[in-house]
Amino acid sequence: MTVASRPRARRCIFVVLGFGLLLGGLRLAAQETKPPSPASFDPVAATNAYLATVAGEDRARSDAYFEGGYWLQLWDFLLGVAVNLALLGSGLSSRMRNLAERLVRFRPIQTFLYWVQYLLVTTVILLPMTIYEGFVREHRYGLANQTFGPWMGDQAKSLAVGLLLGGLAVTALYGVVRRLARTWALWGAVAAIVLAMLAVLIAPVYIDPLFNKYTRLADPAVRGQILSLARAEGISAQDVWVFDASRQTKRVSANVSGFATTMRISLNDNLLNRCSLAEIEAVMGHEMGHFVMNHVYKTLLFLAVVIAIGFALMKWGFERVSARKGASWDIRGVGDTAGLPLALILLSTYFFVLTPVLNTYIRVQEAEADLFGINASGQPDGEAQTDLKLGEYRKLDPSPLEEVLFFDHPGGRNRILMAMKWKAEHLVEAEANARRAAEWDRQRGWSAESAKAWAREHEPHRGM
Repeated sequence: MTVASRPRARRCIFVVLGFGLLLGGLRLAAQETKPPSPASFDPVAATNAYLATVAGEDRARSDAYFEGGYWLQLWDFLLGVAVNLALLGSGLSSRMRNLAERLVRFRPIQTFLYWVQYLLVTTVILLPMTIYEGFVREHRYGLANQTFGPWMGDQAKSLAVGLLLGGLAVTALYGVVRRLARTWALWGAVAAIVLAMLAVLIAPVYIDPLFNKYTRLADPAVRGQILSLARAEGISAQDVWVFDASRQTKRVSANVSGFATTMRISLNDNLLNRCSLAEIEAVMGHEMGHFVMNHVYKTLLFLAVVIAIGFALMKWGFERVSARKGASWDIRGVGDTAGLPLALILLSTYFFVLTPVLNTYIRVQEAEADLFGINASGQPDGEAQTDLKLGEYRKLDPSPLEEVLFFDHPGGRNRILMAMKWKAEHLVEAEANARRAAEWDRQRGWSAESAKAWAREHEPHRGM
């Protein structure tokens, strides 16, 4: 090598070394910013860790409460059948019809008056079971906040709503049956689904406020985050509503209810005060999922099919049973209101047998909303922590058969595992979202201690 070529050689060596150092630096930077590998986070272990936080007496109480509900479904069905059979066999149903006919001559008003008598009589007969199931048992498991007087006040409101709206619905359905004697099963099903749509439409504005006070959410931190989440999912909401469920229960809940002009985003004060912003975002993302995926409309379509089949079976069963027992029960035909108890026995039997199918349909939609909510909110730990709170009254770790037969939501283990699987694939995003929500919690003055203080202030009354 000549002397003149040596500087060029050295320059080439320096260039090669510099290029190598540059590549090494870029590779190191890439390694430093690379998201953690999913292999570093075990979703099953994380799920088990969450479930382990609810153990001992708390887990036993939750399991006992939910498993007791299996039997209540059976007893409620059997009691309903027994009461309706007693009304038919004793002749009380036909006497109530006769009384309505003596009071007025206008057929629709007769139907309405029969319904008033029917609902009052069955409410009184079933009142002991209603008190046990809705008041005594809820207090026994520490889920109810009301004393007996306010609780009975809510029952009276429910009765009034049932008398009015139920009476209008029954009058409309019997009008269809009497005018369309040959095809009443089909058109009765159509009328029933239209009535269901009307109920969904008016409930947020006219029915729900009878039981709880609804106010606009004032907290800018929570309100802003919920509305931002809504806008990101194409929901054109201007307000978020809070309702005072804590006067009745300790349960956390939220909903995007109604449709068309009555659509509103609502959460209860238990969720607002007991839960972190991460939990609130996860819950609201879930509820928005129902709205965005049109679950209300899909459910109405599904129910239209279910109701059409139910009315067809009811027509078949009513004709056969009334042919044998109609004379002794003094039922004049399918358009006779005295036959309402028989119609309700047939329909309730159909829906009782169909319970696993209905539960599965709803559970699938809830699972879809869970996944939507996680993707929308990016709060897997918020989802898991909320599932633990829902586990206060839902069995957290059911067997697969239990879940299929009795659960209209995914079991707690499956919901938490879904969230942890999402977290494993989005570790950096999940941790960033959790930090952001924690900072908003600090700004709004929320902490685990403040949540416990609020819960103590609204401690359920365990006695009557």
